[in-house]
Amino acid sequence: MSNHLAGSLSPYLLQHAHNPVDWFPWGEAALAKAKAEQKPIFLSIGYSACHWCHVMERESFENPAVAEVLNAHFVSIKVDREERPDLDDLYMDAVQALTGRGGWPMSVWLTPDLEPFYGGTYFPPEPRGGMPGFISLLRRIAEVWQEDRDGVVGQAGNLAAELRRQAAVEPGTELPGRAALDGALAQLRAGFDPRWGGFGPAPKFPQSMAVELLLARGSTEDRAMALRTLDAMWEGGMYDHLGGGFARYSVDGQWLVPHFEKMLYDNAQLACAYLAAFQATGEARYAEVARGTLDYLLRDLRDAQGGFHSSEDADSEGEEGKFYVFTPAEIREALGEADGARFCATFGITEGGNFEHGKSVVHRFSCAREARLPEEEDRALRERLRQWRDRRVRPGKDDKVLAAWNGLALSALARGSQVLGEARYLDAARDCAAFLRRELWRDGHLLRVWRQGQAHTRGFLEDHAALVEGLVDLYEAGFDPAWLGWAENLAEGLLARFQDTTGGGFFSTEAGQEDLLFRQKPGFDNAIPGGNTLAARALLRLSRHLQREDLRLAAEGTLRCFAPWMERAPRAFLGLLGVLDLALHEPVEVAISGDPGSPAVRAMLAEVHRRLLPGRVLSVSGDQLLPLHEDRPASEHGPFAFVCQGRTCARPVTTPTELASLLS
Repeated sequence: MSNHLAGSLSPYLLQHAHNPVDWFPWGEAALAKAKAEQKPIFLSIGYSACHWCHVMERESFENPAVAEVLNAHFVSIKVDREERPDLDDLYMDAVQALTGRGGWPMSVWLTPDLEPFYGGTYFPPEPRGGMPGFISLLRRIAEVWQEDRDGVVGQAGNLAAELRRQAAVEPGTELPGRAALDGALAQLRAGFDPRWGGFGPAPKFPQSMAVELLLARGSTEDRAMALRTLDAMWEGGMYDHLGGGFARYSVDGQWLVPHFEKMLYDNAQLACAYLAAFQATGEARYAEVARGTLDYLLRDLRDAQGGFHSSEDADSEGEEGKFYVFTPAEIREALGEADGARFCATFGITEGGNFEHGKSVVHRFSCAREARLPEEEDRALRERLRQWRDRRVRPGKDDKVLAAWNGLALSALARGSQVLGEARYLDAARDCAAFLRRELWRDGHLLRVWRQGQAHTRGFLEDHAALVEGLVDLYEAGFDPAWLGWAENLAEGLLARFQDTTGGGFFSTEAGQEDLLFRQKPGFDNAIPGGNTLAARALLRLSRHLQREDLRLAAEGTLRCFAPWMERAPRAFLGLLGVLDLALHEPVEVAISGDPGSPAVRAMLAEVHRRLLPGRVLSVSGDQLLPLHEDRPASEHGPFAFVCQGRTCARPVTTPTELASLLS
């Protein structure tokens, strides 16, 4: 028997559609029921690739005894955090205020007026490890609601007021200076693990923003920290050595055992980080990891319509990591005795294992670089084992398409096509952008979610901003001005709907949203850059192409708004500090007048793409219609390259060698 989630599009909600719990999706029906019956709301927020969400479902939400208590005393609501990041952010702040920590599954109890009064994350069905049992907790909350409702409502009102106070941003008035950047670099140095790379203890998460900041503006020693981190992540088990792409995080300090779920947003950002490392060093291994990651997106996350799916689960057949781990016997079955032995020695597959049940995560730590297999043999064995592995039951996939995460993927593919010189990535980026415009752009409004031909939910700040930057990257890869035109339309909508014209910066949601306690102005950077980071970076980059002062001023207004916060806690604003770095340094502008498809122009572009030039602006046009090309005609004998920085421009050059000299 199904509940009210049966008509949902979200794979996460559909996973719970046949629970005995009388679940509702977040919406008017559920909220009205809570008000009419004066019952508290039990709000459960998670996502489809979340391992502990699956555990709590099996233990509690499929349990008739739990369902009986929930159905009798609460209005139970399920939310997919990836569809409604606004609700997730707001109530995560509440859980962290109540408990000092957060995570998913998130469990929050609300009054009918949507004010939180109790919360936590995972609860076992019976008391365990210092955690209360879920059934006894539910009964106690229901009892308190009946006996002291006024007290609960008063407590909830106080918490809501405190959350509003904490969310308020007292804006700064000046752009932060270099000291904020220096503070971030100093904190990264202090937290660096010199043996295994990364910043801080286990569990270790990939920190693309830290890596890119170190590569862009750090010292030689800082760059070495970034490269050590990238090497260790690739060599360890977080990278899928067979299928490409990265898991969400490492449960240990040496990047060996991953939490196996794979997220689109992680892989898009990590591809960009490895591309930057390749540009900075010329080391082929960074190009190979970027290529493997982009190929994973194309092979395993790409929808037939052109967009990219959200994630792959950690679990298959009810076990975490079962798809990814091996015994030596399985390797020998797949590759034969001789090749299997070579593979096990190279990739750390042992009889004792390094994971559960004597199985091993594939990794490179146990084999010195000089003892590794020849490159072609290495690649061939990995591909054979990947094809053998593909006969296993694959982890579940969340096949919804999210605008913001696809904007990140758009940037990664466009940059990959530039740096790696592979047209298939540009083709995929164009297809993705065309899909997003066709399916998620409706009457001048961007929608956030698409699945199986249906789109819904008005786009948030992060959706608009990530897509604007993705379109700027797509223009800089293929030079079709139509993508800049759509980016400009999106940017104007972003300013109109999300900007705080008084204090600077941007709210995450549009005004007038009745199912939200209050609008938040996200500043911190987390697994993906915060909405204000994405907006400031996108607007700053677009302003340099379109020469629009209003876009530049909006970006700088965001930096001013968060200046006091960046100066107090720079580690929490690494992405926004990267935008500050772009704002403080005059970018290198390269405008090439000529046909983007001509061999002469492509030779010039190769000189640009092979260098790490943070914040560089790149444009190619055969006419003079774009601002960077006004009064810069092409020569009848070939293209001209115009290189400027600030108000200083070099004389135009006509050969790749001359351009290389200017860029160096």
